[in-house]
Amino acid sequence: MNYIDAHVHVWTDDFERYPLAEGFRPEQMKPATFLPKDILRHAGPCGVNRVVLIQMSYYGSDNRYMLDVIRDAPDVFRGVAIVDRKARPDLEMRRLGRCGVRGFRVYPAGVPAATWLDGEGYEQMFRAGGEERLAVCPLIDPDGLPALSRMCDRFPDTPVIIDHLARIGARGSVVDADVDALCQMARHRNVMVKVSAFYALGEKRPPYLDLAPLIRRVRDAFGPERLMWASDCPYQVQGATYEDGIALIRDGLDFLSAEDREWVLRKTAERFFFA
Repeated sequence: MNYIDAHVHVWTDDFERYPLAEGFRPEQMKPATFLPKDILRHAGPCGVNRVVLIQMSYYGSDNRYMLDVIRDAPDVFRGVAIVDRKARPDLEMRRLGRCGVRGFRVYPAGVPAATWLDGEGYEQMFRAGGEERLAVCPLIDPDGLPALSRMCDRFPDTPVIIDHLARIGARGSVVDADVDALCQMARHRNVMVKVSAFYALGEKRPPYLDLAPLIRRVRDAFGPERLMWASDCPYQVQGATYEDGIALIRDGLDFLSAEDREWVLRKTAERFFFA
């Protein structure tokens, strides 16, 4: 099967080698650890043998733990890092791009959604992303999409991977206007979407079939070649199972063809992260 999980967080309790970022405490880490062996224990029985690691906020822009995991198993892991956008992020992006990192996480940080991507640092990130084929990976709600769309107009060559269906349905209901806004992003040829974190969207209960209309519309807009599945572990397995998360795409949506499933479960992430 060789499926790929495109969004997993890992962390360790080895605070001497990998100290937490300012403002974080060990008691905030739940579970206390989530190690590479833990995700592979969940993923392997479901046919998933490669994983994209997303830098955990506990470490801020200190990506060393994730980089060490990638270095130890480069055929299994790739990464999405966090860089300090106020300190020449383009230079750090180019350095990390040589270490198995293929994307860089961004999100609004206490600023209005309409202007969250303003500033020289984000311009440097988008420009470097286009030049080096490194993705900008926004964790945003639907109200952050207009600003993202403007940046995609300015930097059309920059790959963009939107996390978790833009968190549509995170408050319980899937709003048509939010789905429209996400689907409109398909006009940007280098925008992709993670079909992920089902445990946190809509009814938030397996088998997650209430999300089928949302996923169908996004598939119709982007095509399966620009969608990638992900679990968002360890959070997926805290109230449900790993199998619950992958089964929706693998088995549960009758509008997906066998080829669609291959793209969403493997080929899209393989083409971008592992090529």
